[in-house]
Amino acid sequence: MDIKIIIALVVLLAAVVLGGVLIASPSPSGSPFVSEKVKVTLPFPGATVLKEFIVTGEARGVWFFEASFPVEVRDPEGNVVGRGIAQANGEWMTEEFVPFSAPVTIEDYSGPARLVLIKDNPSGLPEHDDSVSFPVVVQ
Repeated sequence: MDIKIIIALVVLLAAVVLGGVLIASPSPSGSPFVSEKVKVTLPFPGATVLKEFIVTGEARGVWFFEASFPVEVRDPEGNVVGRGIAQANGEWMTEEFVPFSAPVTIEDYSGPARLVLIKDNPSGLPEHDDSVSFPVVVQ
């Protein structure tokens, strides 16, 4: 088996295990977040998360630039209270879904928030901007 595949599988397994450990409680809805561009398996919308947690899921390859895209946690006023970088766990130069994991750290905030996954846009052109988000609660 190719070493890159083995490493990707180990990273994905670690992300799933750690993601399950670092989520404080399940979502009230019990359903993952799914859009045409991004699927988030952990955390679920409405879930309670800790100050450090891991986001796992899949995003279309076009969301990545150099195999990554930014993730933010924003308070109800839109202030960024946490950040992370999603890393592709596979070949990202595709239009298909690519698995990712993103360790997120939240600084000095508890309460309702939004988890925002942002399409990486190295051009800076607003017509290429895109994001998806859903509510979480920071414990």
